[in-house]
Amino acid sequence: MQDKFLLGEETLTVQLCLSIINKETTVTISDHSKKLINDSAQRVQNIVDSNRTVYGVNTGFGPLCTVKISAEETRKLQENILKSHAVGVGNYLSDELVKLMLLTKMHALSRGYSGIQLATIERIKFLFENDILPQVPEQGSVGASGDLAPLSHLFLPLIGIGLVKYKGEIVSTEKVYQELNVEPIELSAKEGLALINGTQFILAHAVLGVHRMEQLLENADLIGAMMLDAMRGSTSPFKKELHEIRPYDGTQQVAQNLRDYLEGSEIANSDKGFDRVQDPYSLRCMPQVHGASRNAWKHLKELTEIELNSVTDNPIITLDGDAISGGNFHGQPLAMVLDYASIAVAELGNIADRRIYLSLEGPKVSLPTLLMMETGLNSGFMIWQYTTAALVTENKSFLFPASGDSVPTSMGQEDHVSMGSISGRKLHMILDNLEKIQAIELLTACQALDFVHPLKSSEIIEKLHAKVREQIPHLENDAYFGEYIQKGIKIIQAGTLKNQIS
Repeated sequence: MQDKFLLGEETLTVQLCLSIINKETTVTISDHSKKLINDSAQRVQNIVDSNRTVYGVNTGFGPLCTVKISAEETRKLQENILKSHAVGVGNYLSDELVKLMLLTKMHALSRGYSGIQLATIERIKFLFENDILPQVPEQGSVGASGDLAPLSHLFLPLIGIGLVKYKGEIVSTEKVYQELNVEPIELSAKEGLALINGTQFILAHAVLGVHRMEQLLENADLIGAMMLDAMRGSTSPFKKELHEIRPYDGTQQVAQNLRDYLEGSEIANSDKGFDRVQDPYSLRCMPQVHGASRNAWKHLKELTEIELNSVTDNPIITLDGDAISGGNFHGQPLAMVLDYASIAVAELGNIADRRIYLSLEGPKVSLPTLLMMETGLNSGFMIWQYTTAALVTENKSFLFPASGDSVPTSMGQEDHVSMGSISGRKLHMILDNLEKIQAIELLTACQALDFVHPLKSSEIIEKLHAKVREQIPHLENDAYFGEYIQKGIKIIQAGTLKNQIS
């Protein structure tokens, strides 16, 4: 990964975003970008000096676009928009999401199409680099004129107000500025609008969603392989030639992963001692189901990285001084693909729950019923599956596409909105639930695999089994299972399972 990233000049990727917010890569504004920024700010000042009417520069906002603002009041206008639009509610965003919003906004503004002062971008950079993190409520954006409410909260600290997290505490911006001997900045014409128009709230959720979804896709294949071996399933449905005649990228990748994860398994190559013509779909169709989710992830990543390098505020100040009032702030391109990704993530949980249920069916899959030798007095793993059933159903309740609805705002001026902020938030709720489902499937698979030993699975599956057994024992009788599930969740949240054992 590169050591330094040039804002506004180089191409930002999901991986680079993560490297930057984790302080593995630094950001800088090159001389080339500084010139573009300064030239754009000067073009806005020329508009103010000429008294030409341009939306957001010397007019009101939204339905007030016909109200002319005097040159003397243009600065006050920009401060007012931050204050009046900071109306978000709900819990504060995670530090990761706030950092991603700051980063992606800096990158977009540094392209030189927004008419913003260099000093303003440098102050955002100061907040970012010193971990002075604005506190942004998660609710309130309709995802169309940009993410107005959350971005307003994000940039209140520029003018010295609002709350920030600094040194682990939530305090007023004023207190932090006094401690650091820093003065608020004075916004110039168009700057307030440039700051709060844009899709950075939706985009931050998409970036983090791409990362989390990729990890859980990898886990799904490895845990699925362990489940298949524990239930002595067939590897025939994963043969390369089968998937070459229906060549979806995701399907082929999953089939390859399953072949790799099961290579060298004594179980897979043994005389299984029972007659099963075909496995149930939750085992046999992993390439098709996991693969479809991988295809959705690929689409989300593609559109997210387009948005990462786009300019999404309004109006756009062109290189020849024209001001184009358009709709680049509209969140629909990301809103729809985030809803699609939500379906894909929920399906990973759905098929995992079916494998868990299948593993409890006893003789049908050559395992003890409920994965314990003595049941009756012991309930075994029966209620574990109740939990995954509840999580799967909760995920289904989140699958109404937020992008499929619109509530007009701004007195009809903004008459179609994307609701993409809700699409992004829902995706992460579903990802949270999938982590829990995967933890239960992993622990269930390990319990099932115990009954197939001393036959060994593949090297990677045995390593994963051993890692789990370092924290969670084989369970012969009922116990307080909740604490084991919590340990399993922490294993899933620690990163891709494959990387944890490599």
